[in-house]
Amino acid sequence: MKNTEFTLKRKLTFIGSALLVLAMISISFTLWVTWKLEGGAAAINEAGRMRMQTYQLALLVGEGDKEASTKLIKKFDDSISALKYGDPSRPLFVPWNKLNRSYFANISSIWIEIKNSLLVKKAETIPASQIDNFVSNIDRFVGSIESEVDYWTSLLHLFQFAMLATSLIATLVIMYVGYSVILDPVEKLRLGFDSVRSGKLNTRVQINAHDEFGDLAAGFNSMTATISDLYGGLEAKVQEKTIHLQERQNRLQALYDLSSFVSRENNLELLAKGFSERIMSLSNASAIAIRWTDEANRRYFLLSGTNLPKAITHEEQCVVTGDCYCGQSTGHEEVKVVTFNPKTEAERHCVKAGYKTLITVPILFQQDLLGEIDIFYSEETHLEQDQKLLFETLAHHLAGAMEALRIKAMEKEAAISEERSLLARELHDSIAQSLAFLKLQVGMLKDELVEPASVKAKKILGELDEGLRESYSDVRELLLHFRTRTNTEDIETAIRTTLQKFEHQSGIHSELEVSGQGLPLAPDVQIQVMHVIQEALSNIRKHSKASNVRVQVRQSPNWEFEVIDDGVGFEAAEDFVDSTHVGLSIMKERAMKIGARLDVGANIPKGAKITLTLAS
Repeated sequence: MKNTEFTLKRKLTFIGSALLVLAMISISFTLWVTWKLEGGAAAINEAGRMRMQTYQLALLVGEGDKEASTKLIKKFDDSISALKYGDPSRPLFVPWNKLNRSYFANISSIWIEIKNSLLVKKAETIPASQIDNFVSNIDRFVGSIESEVDYWTSLLHLFQFAMLATSLIATLVIMYVGYSVILDPVEKLRLGFDSVRSGKLNTRVQINAHDEFGDLAAGFNSMTATISDLYGGLEAKVQEKTIHLQERQNRLQALYDLSSFVSRENNLELLAKGFSERIMSLSNASAIAIRWTDEANRRYFLLSGTNLPKAITHEEQCVVTGDCYCGQSTGHEEVKVVTFNPKTEAERHCVKAGYKTLITVPILFQQDLLGEIDIFYSEETHLEQDQKLLFETLAHHLAGAMEALRIKAMEKEAAISEERSLLARELHDSIAQSLAFLKLQVGMLKDELVEPASVKAKKILGELDEGLRESYSDVRELLLHFRTRTNTEDIETAIRTTLQKFEHQSGIHSELEVSGQGLPLAPDVQIQVMHVIQEALSNIRKHSKASNVRVQVRQSPNWEFEVIDDGVGFEAAEDFVDSTHVGLSIMKERAMKIGARLDVGANIPKGAKITLTLAS
């Protein structure tokens, strides 16, 4: 790179400009002083002429020649005016100082007296004493001007001598600068080329100048270094290759560690968190976001973020496809690089956070889009081909791990569904059939009971019939629960189906409210949530005497389920410890199983409210 901080051109231009400025100042000063001297000389001549005209005027007045004296008085006025105001056309001006002004004031005063006596008083003569006084003042005025002119003349001579000395010094400076700036660097370069020509490839030229000769010296040194490298740089190239191979080995090691991590992690959130932390160290990025998408590719949910600001983690927890640069993958694009424009995109959360570049990497598994990796940089970044391949490989590993977790969840759900189906069949084939038979027998016993029967026998028979009915209803409800399936993408469908069956069975009006956007629940979590909701609805049917039931689902910031009725309500503390209310204890156990919190309380103004809050 050229170092032209103070180039030879600039040096020569500076010296030439300095000499030109000095010459212009010298010439300007000389002309100015000369002009002042010319003006002073003209003023001396004008004042001397006034002295001669004074005697002439006295003679004309004594002879009685009024016309000639009037003309001469006019000339006197013109001379006074010329001395006072100057005449640049000649040039003529008085070098004014305090003394000159005093003499000129006396001359002007005496002349006014003489002119008034001649024109106003019509005097026929001018007193000799007045003429002598007037001429004496003119002589003093001329002498003062001559003194001032002599001072400027001396000053001009002094300045000329100074310029002569300055010229000599400037000549010496130019000779020194010419040698140090031009001749000496040229000689050093010549000696350097002679040394290289003789085979000394390690020759270096030392020219400590920030000009073209410094650039030539740097180029000469660079040339000799290059030539030297051509002969002795094989070791450096081998070392460079070794470093490159080491980087590749480190990258492969990182990929191996990442593969090992994703293969043993069994939780999707922890998988995403650990993956984002590792990819951040590999990519040297400023922040990482990993997003999961639904099967329809309508929404992108934030699984994990590393070093993300709160504005992004809160406001972009769920991104609708196409609303932002994040979440635009459809499964057909490759890795994309987005450079933000702060002027037109200042309101974006990522721009406010100071990010300038975004790299989006689709997470694909056999052409199925599972999500997206968003890599943020605080500086403008260009994606190299090896980086692109690295990101695609990392995304492939993550996709495999996510698909493996999905398959495990499906297998777990299938096993649970199979077990539920087996229990349902057993309940239907054994207990349900037996209860139906007993219910039938009790009905027949009622019909056969001969009157008069004892009150106690009727009471026992009624309680037996009621117990059988309740047990049969509970078994049918269990069968209903076991046959209710969840939706892996949307729990809303399962809840709505359950409410429809509940309303049909109990006659209690029900409604469902869903708000927010959240990450879909895992199948095993959905099953436990549905059990809690079903158990809550069962308790409402049995004990609440309610007319309306409302289920509220909030997906953000955490999943929260509320089952609210307008029945008689209950005391939550007593119900939890009361062994007769087994349903509440079961709901609490199911909530603990999935790490959730179950709150049971009163609903205002009446009824009860059960709240299930999932951990974040």
